[in-house]
Amino acid sequence: MRCSPPAPRPCSDRAPGSRIPRARCWKKSRRPAPDPSRDRSAAVVHANPLSEADQALVAGVLAGQRRALAKAITLIESTRADHQQRAQQVLSALLPATGNAMRLGISGVPGAGKSTFIEALGVWLIGQGKKLAVLAVDPSSSVSGGSILGDKTRMELLSQREEAFIRPSPSAGSLGGVAEKTREAMLLCEAAGYDVIIIETVGVGQSETTVAGMVDMFCLLQLPNAGDDLQAIKKGIVEIADMVVINKADIDPRATAVARAQWRNALHMLRPASPNWAPPVIALSALHKEGIADFWDQVEKYQAALRPTGEFQARRQHQSLSWMWQLIDSGLRQHFRHHPRVQENLPAFIRSVEEGLTTPATAARTLLDYLKH
Repeated sequence: MRCSPPAPRPCSDRAPGSRIPRARCWKKSRRPAPDPSRDRSAAVVHANPLSEADQALVAGVLAGQRRALAKAITLIESTRADHQQRAQQVLSALLPATGNAMRLGISGVPGAGKSTFIEALGVWLIGQGKKLAVLAVDPSSSVSGGSILGDKTRMELLSQREEAFIRPSPSAGSLGGVAEKTREAMLLCEAAGYDVIIIETVGVGQSETTVAGMVDMFCLLQLPNAGDDLQAIKKGIVEIADMVVINKADIDPRATAVARAQWRNALHMLRPASPNWAPPVIALSALHKEGIADFWDQVEKYQAALRPTGEFQARRQHQSLSWMWQLIDSGLRQHFRHHPRVQENLPAFIRSVEEGLTTPATAARTLLDYLKH
């Protein structure tokens, strides 16, 4: 039986006197199929709406309120599951307002004057009409799990300025002394309207490479008399430096000149990380506020060299994807350790591997198979 074209409803399900259902016949004009991507986007937006308190928190961060920013960073640093869920919702709401700041990493040998340099740079930037956020990472105590958190006292002048925000974060034992939530804190600072974000590392272990993977430009701070120790500096650290700064140049100008020459030679022998930028070596005195403008001039030249080619944005995209995979790796590791069968059998496999009765590969493969069930 054929359906009449103008019929608004489907034909009867059964033919008269028959138990066989008749094929349904619909109007020619059907509604377009829903776009799955739009449905997913809507689900993301509406699945976990912000509470009134978190809406106020988002509004406060966007308004540049330092108290709201500090509260938001405390939320993302919390280890409570409910706080973590709220933190990701807040970050998602603020994400469109991020990405406009210049992200700088500052590291160097102990005593190089990192805090003095950052304060001098920050005061100078404020004088140029910019807002500055400093995420200073301190080494955590292996005994108490706490942190020294002394950077605010070392940057007394800067901490008193309304245009500056200083957040000394405990590293919580993460690789290289970098706080586990530093990346999220950086995004919050950008959403709050800060023009420059500085991440100061503890300058030990692998902290330099960790920070270099989350900033736009990585600067290595050195001392004039450290030239003789150049051979002892790890090659990998030199390779990731986008600029080398010789601080305290006023103490010994001759030693400063020697150190600059040695660093230039070392950088010249290495292949640059970017085809568009050759890392410069500059000298300054943070204590006497000399050379700060020259430093920022190099930062602006760096941006001018990388932004037009697309390399600047490509680096950020690569860093975001790298961070995503790191989170996936750590999440899978955590899921693995909390799996009931893994917890039950792991001690026996550890003993078996230690005693040479089982190969590490066999133990790993067997334990990983537990995740499939």
